[in-house]
Amino acid sequence: MTTDVPRLTGLRGVLFDLDGVLTPTAEVHRRAWRRMFSAALAARGVVEPYTDADYFAYIDGKPRLDGVRAMLASRGIVLPEGTPGDDPVAETVAGLGNRKNAAFTAELAENGVTPYPGSVAFLDAAIAAGLAVAVVSSSRNAEPVLRAAGLRDRFAHVVDGEVAAALGLPGKPAPDTYLHGARLLGLGAEECVVVEDAHSGVQAGRDGGFGLVVGVDRGAGALELLASGADLVVDDLAELIPELPTADPRDPA
Repeated sequence: MTTDVPRLTGLRGVLFDLDGVLTPTAEVHRRAWRRMFSAALAARGVVEPYTDADYFAYIDGKPRLDGVRAMLASRGIVLPEGTPGDDPVAETVAGLGNRKNAAFTAELAENGVTPYPGSVAFLDAAIAAGLAVAVVSSSRNAEPVLRAAGLRDRFAHVVDGEVAAALGLPGKPAPDTYLHGARLLGLGAEECVVVEDAHSGVQAGRDGGFGLVVGVDRGAGALELLASGADLVVDDLAELIPELPTADPRDPA
């Protein structure tokens, strides 16, 4: 743990990002993005190749099409927006987004996903302690990922890219999806902890006025996550189990 902060006692809800926090799907996403953008940039004769540093700088934690736009802009490329139903071969922002999603879906179907053991231990300990929990993810694949990981039954509420689009909620780094997740739990932002591995998600937690923002360092860098607004950074969520309350914080003293 990178710094000493108040215990989780007193907080009533935990809002989990999915990819990179509960499940190692961030690596699946990174492989899908790398495959898609490496080919797309090469086809345009772009000299500077796509790297994992581009993923963390322009894509990580953002809604899919926002990541496509940001990455293209980093290489001075502008494409038509297209429409959500664009064929994956279409040379549009939406087409590239659908191309990446096709690669991700194939990876998930072929290899599945196993959740981080420490994250599952913390999740179950939080539920046992009486904390309300929800998933808040930019991904439109949150539901199939949770099912593949065997975690869907832990959550009454999942706020993902599909929900955000249906409700017109801006994605991370805007705090709106996390604020919506807190409302679904019947809680205020100040009563919830946000758990994130991405700079954009940490910024959302900071700007939303949440009671605690926990960064999980899966490659973004502890110091960088702290600079983005995390109150503390851990390598594994199991480190936080001793900080959980031992009784339901909603119960009268």
